Amino acid sequence: MSHQIAPRRVTFDWSRTPLHWIPGEPTATHVINVLHLLLPTGERWFVKVFKEALPLVQDPELLAQVKGFMGQEATHSVQHTHVLDHLAAQRLDTAGFTQYVELLFERLLGERPPLNAPVPAREWLRFRLSVVAAVEQFTAVLGDWVLAADGLDGPAPDEVMLDLLRWHGAEEVEHRAVAFDLYQHCGGTGTPRYTRRIAGMAVTAPVMLYLWVWGTAYLMRHDPQPAGRQRYSFKEHQKAVRRGLLPAWGALGAAVPRYLRRSYHPSREGSLSRAVAYLKQSPAARAAS
Repeated sequence: MSHQIAPRRVTFDWSRTPLHWIPGEPTATHVINVLHLLLPTGERWFVKVFKEALPLVQDPELLAQVKGFMGQEATHSVQHTHVLDHLAAQRLDTAGFTQYVELLFERLLGERPPLNAPVPAREWLRFRLSVVAAVEQFTAVLGDWVLAADGLDGPAPDEVMLDLLRWHGAEEVEHRAVAFDLYQHCGGTGTPRYTRRIAGMAVTAPVMLYLWVWGTAYLMRHDPQPAGRQRYSFKEHQKAVRRGLLPAWGALGAAVPRYLRRSYHPSREGSLSRAVAYLKQSPAARAAS
């Protein structure tokens, strides 16, 4: 963990960003826009869970990395919230979806187990740390994808949105191992720790898939621009994948069995050098430095 992690206090100007920021590609636009539905609440929740775990961290280097992670995630949450405000200003109201995201993170995965389930506080914290680590597996994969996705440059997408996504993706690759390392540090030892890691992914993977499909369908249905209501189409999704506008399902699915190996560590995910290189050239990151 020699790479220092620190938040970059970036800002973005959304005044000229169109609703369909990938021109002529409403499906690809809204599949990616689901990030803005999930991340403001989700990343605030990451920070809350990590705050609970801070007193358990005995390693000074890990503690510094965790605090850097928390600063980055808090900044991500704020910037994606601004995108939700921008969508609302363009008559795409997302509250009908985000209320359920808030229910998931703040009630079902809150500080206390749902329905007053008799789960010890330490075990509940460990489970939630395993969920964060599992989510971060996917964000690292997505972050590396968006940094390498030359197909996204072809349709002349909005440069501000693309910078947001690549800045965020680069920081996800940059801190790809922190949540995993924190879980390993606080999650006990041996088979119980590994079993809980599996359970975290077993919950996370299907819930993320469900939320992503549901979120895309919601955005397509409420998009004010197309004539008539649009529906999410798997066929159109696959066309966007073939054009390099979206990651392949197989690439995302393959992240799961890698994560389930006992010997796995997220430092093997993505290219840190590519992430650092982008952070040096990102307009927003450079303006914040």
